[in-house]
Amino acid sequence: MPESEDRPSTAVGSPGLMIETYPDDSRVLVAVSGELGLDVDAELRAALRAALAAADEAVELDMSGVAFWDCSALNVLLALREQALAEGKGVAVRAASPIVERLLTLTGTLPLFTPDAGDTGDTGDTGVGRRLGAEVVQLRRAMQTRPTIDLARGVLMASFGLSRQDAWEVLVAVSQRTNTKLHRLADDLVEAVQGGPLSEQVRHEVAAAVARLSASRGREAD
Repeated sequence: MPESEDRPSTAVGSPGLMIETYPDDSRVLVAVSGELGLDVDAELRAALRAALAAADEAVELDMSGVAFWDCSALNVLLALREQALAEGKGVAVRAASPIVERLLTLTGTLPLFTPDAGDTGDTGDTGVGRRLGAEVVQLRRAMQTRPTIDLARGVLMASFGLSRQDAWEVLVAVSQRTNTKLHRLADDLVEAVQGGPLSEQVRHEVAAAVARLSASRGREAD
């Protein structure tokens, strides 16, 4: 958020979510805090599109207050980024909570949202045009991984009786411990349900992650 004491020009809130926008010259700063899931996708998408329409050059995001988000919310950001590119504008994450940074890193999309990522200059320049074209390809590829990740989360929910958020935490934990990209791990889990092989390491890490989660939930209940 800006260092000034100016109040946001727009503040949108719902249980567990707050979105504030701050016009700043040719940019619009958007502060997002709370939990971002499927239930707030429409609200988040509308607020970000409005910010992009109001910005002459770029939308900058402060996501340091985000406590939870998943691929559905990331998909909203990716769609915003693609729209911004088409309009010759930029989208950058200026501040991120650890959970936001972790998902961006796991999905390989962090470079797309770093400040000044992707030139918004004249796309007639061959080099700039190539960079923008490559970035659009990256965006679309990242968006296409969401269905498989959602399926994998459903597999974990059905197999272990987990909630949507717990299944997401298990998926992320196993991805980190096995040093496997999130979408590749999701592919493996979905293929395993269809009769494909699943490595012993992944089986072990899934069981361990579920056990740790159950133990944590048990301590919280005491």
